[in-house]
Amino acid sequence: MTTLIVMPGTGSDADYAARVFGPAAASIGARLVSLEPESDLVNSYSTRLDQVAAEGDDLLVGGISIGAAIAVEWALRSPLAQHCRGVLAALPPWSGPAADSLAALSARLTADAIERDGLAAAVAQMVRTSPAWLGAELSRSWRSLADRGLVEQLLAAAAHTAPAESELSALTVPLGVAAAPDDPLHPVEVGRAWAAYAPRAAVRAVPLTEFGPAPHRLGDACAAAWRDASAAAPAEA
Repeated sequence: MTTLIVMPGTGSDADYAARVFGPAAASIGARLVSLEPESDLVNSYSTRLDQVAAEGDDLLVGGISIGAAIAVEWALRSPLAQHCRGVLAALPPWSGPAADSLAALSARLTADAIERDGLAAAVAQMVRTSPAWLGAELSRSWRSLADRGLVEQLLAAAAHTAPAESELSALTVPLGVAAAPDDPLHPVEVGRAWAAYAPRAAVRAVPLTEFGPAPHRLGDACAAAWRDASAAAPAEA
């Protein structure tokens, strides 16, 4: 049995990640495990990835934004990644330190707004400045995560160092990347760079205007890219 373990992006939750990757998991014939974020964002994800991997199934790991970065890191560094057969990375946010990444800046500003104005006011402001589908999605997830360390999650993600391009060159499993040409927080150039540096990788473009109202399109693009990468011959040493 193959298990696909996925992690949501910052401010999002397991429910959304399951809707993104559920149909893709079914198409691969994999059991889906969608992880819920905790205040100790990175360590809690890594611990739970190891726990599922210890069950001994073949694994695929994946995620959205910061979840994608953590998935790649785990595949590169965990001793239990010997069971890993690939990574599905949706909307990579940055490479290396977050620096001036718009995704990291957005996370910091959101955390500041929640701490300064309270959750209800921050949600209301976000809804006023977001497309309807995104406002509805984040209103739900922010409220669901409020008691699970939402502010700490946002700050941890914004300070996180993602895999550098030199590290991606050491990834031995196929990498499928989905990138959105119209998403300024997750530049398509970052997704293309991840795919360019990993030895066996492919990237599929899927516009934000498509997967916003239909989240499964993002996961489907990841799965298609992973299949492309899996079909490619391994690079010679």
